[in-house]
Amino acid sequence: MKSKSPKVTFSNKAKLPTKYGIFNLVSFKSEEDSKEHLIVYMGELSAKKGVLVRVHSECLTGDVFNSLKCDCGEQLEASLKMISEKQEGVIIYLKQEGRGIGLFNKVNAYALQDQGLDTITANHSLGFETDLRNFDIVTNVVDFLGIESIQLLTNNPEKIKTISNVTGKLNSVQPLRIAPNPHNADYLKTKKTQLNHML
Repeated sequence: MKSKSPKVTFSNKAKLPTKYGIFNLVSFKSEEDSKEHLIVYMGELSAKKGVLVRVHSECLTGDVFNSLKCDCGEQLEASLKMISEKQEGVIIYLKQEGRGIGLFNKVNAYALQDQGLDTITANHSLGFETDLRNFDIVTNVVDFLGIESIQLLTNNPEKIKTISNVTGKLNSVQPLRIAPNPHNADYLKTKKTQLNHML
């Protein structure tokens, strides 16, 4: 059963030329808050089944500054490549930095991680739950694009369950496994052992 989705306003469509090809770009925002999100997609997706969909929460440090502390930027890049190769798919880019705690608190959490805390314990030490993200708005995007069913690009079992419930259109899942480096090996281990990510 689909959960209730928020009322959403979509911008006009524009072209986004990238090194992976030319994508379509649409911004959208919910009436419930002031957050502005993005849809980056390729192909005619209306009535299509098994469309590649990456629901990606903003990670400024990883997506923009190529941080090695996480695998976010690499997952985003891998998704763009996969969509480009198929010439079809969508990235739903949500403004939910630091699993929903925001950039300011994320940096504070990073400082605690520098002292030896893992990513989950650091968030808890700041008074936050493990994950504060909300994906209800994803159903608005899927319906806006007319997608019939999706192939979700994720390693996160909770996201799989949530997106399935929110959209009612989950067809299959494609993990995005990224090789660890010395800076994110413990982070990935935490996601695997404590959050059951498919790594």
